[in-house]
Amino acid sequence: MATPKFANVPHSFHSELKRRISEYFQEVGTSQTGNYSLFIKAVVLMVGFLAVYIHLVFFTPSLLFQILESVILGGLVAAIGFNVMHDGAHGSFSKYKWVNTLASFSLNILGGNSFMWNVKHNVIHHAYTNVDGVDDDIDIQPWMRMSSTQKKYKLHKYQHIYFWLLYSLLYVLWIFVLDYQKYFKSKVGSMPLKKMKLSDHLVFWGFKLLHLFMFVGLPIYMVGFSSWLISFLIFTLVAGLVLSLVFQLAHTVEHTAFPVVNEDTGRLDDEWAIHQIKTTANFATNNKVVSWLVGGLNFQIEHHLFPKISHVHYPAISKIIRKMCQEHGLQYIEYPRVRYAVASHVAFLKQMGTAMPS
Repeated sequence: MATPKFANVPHSFHSELKRRISEYFQEVGTSQTGNYSLFIKAVVLMVGFLAVYIHLVFFTPSLLFQILESVILGGLVAAIGFNVMHDGAHGSFSKYKWVNTLASFSLNILGGNSFMWNVKHNVIHHAYTNVDGVDDDIDIQPWMRMSSTQKKYKLHKYQHIYFWLLYSLLYVLWIFVLDYQKYFKSKVGSMPLKKMKLSDHLVFWGFKLLHLFMFVGLPIYMVGFSSWLISFLIFTLVAGLVLSLVFQLAHTVEHTAFPVVNEDTGRLDDEWAIHQIKTTANFATNNKVVSWLVGGLNFQIEHHLFPKISHVHYPAISKIIRKMCQEHGLQYIEYPRVRYAVASHVAFLKQMGTAMPS
């Protein structure tokens, strides 16, 4: 599919929204990037990750503690991704570019690749959210059907049941399969990768080898294959499930839109900002524990509209965005609790599993 374009509008919703957000930061006199609370959280998460990893690999805990620590390790991997890597990759972790680069490199240590993530997430997903054929995040065919425009298979009738297992496999598939597919095919879905420099190739292979050493080779040598396999399966399944749920709750629920490109004009119906509002949902924004753990990704509307603003500011700017949505008659999609968002996602999957292609 050719890259779609957004609607041209004489009075841009986005321009007015950016003006109001800019005025807010001028009034409060603070930077749009992360603050000390974010830096402290990053240190806590990284130290916690290292402590659990070292104890699992070098101190051989009992089976009960091994299982518990493996669950915690999986949660920490997801939390580092949400809070450190994600803000760093968007350039919102710090006002210093080198700090953002360092934060985004945490993904490489955890087995992913920051170059591939930038293309898949920052370039494609953030621009063409929920556009079938472009947004790689909703391309899980043939295993799952995430849009009414996708082909329906018989197994999709049960996707609202088996998605728990598939989501749990995300992390291990990501680091051992999907990154390599993108690398060797030189594209993400239907979108070509930009040309990789020598340093990009070296980072890709260097950190993939480092990850294999840290999470496969060294643990097997230290604790044996069976013990390693138990921990590896637990922590990757936990990380995969948490990562998948948080990102899917943002876009694939009952009330979000899946815009279709006009075949004659090659354009989408809305301007970019309104497209983001219609295709995105928030959840549990009043729950400070959830907000802390998922790095503000329960404020997905705010994040999609202003990805270069750190998540520590989302609660404040959400009031401005919500007010503007009300003024323009736009639905501000939000679920008050995590379980309501999960229930809506399950209902959406059930609907996609039975609805005929549009």
